[in-house]
Amino acid sequence: MMVGLLSVLAFTGCARDAAVASKNLSYAADNFELDRRIVFYNGITGEYILTIEGKCSFDAVSERKVDVTCKTSGSEYKKHSLGISDNVTYFSEQLTSKGVSAYHYKVAFKPQSIIPDIDLKVQ
Repeated sequence: MMVGLLSVLAFTGCARDAAVASKNLSYAADNFELDRRIVFYNGITGEYILTIEGKCSFDAVSERKVDVTCKTSGSEYKKHSLGISDNVTYFSEQLTSKGVSAYHYKVAFKPQSIIPDIDLKVQ
């Protein structure tokens, strides 16, 4: 009985470690620290419709729309919006590895996100 309880507790700890590591990997990828390959696949024809590779973040905006934002240089980005249908799906593959902690997370404070960028138009 005791061995079974310890096994369950050990498995639960591993599951939590995996969840933290997974969130840390997603965080790194969404902050353009990892290379990804995002593929849009037609389930009827079996063909790839579109492949996007690079330091990319993707967001499933809804069941029918995915936004992919890629960093192309130091301060240059490109955004792609794609519609998903009944026969088109997508998957994301991490191309590079990253050492992340299963015990710690990090918070990135970006003041430029809080302070608005103001465009002044004078007539």
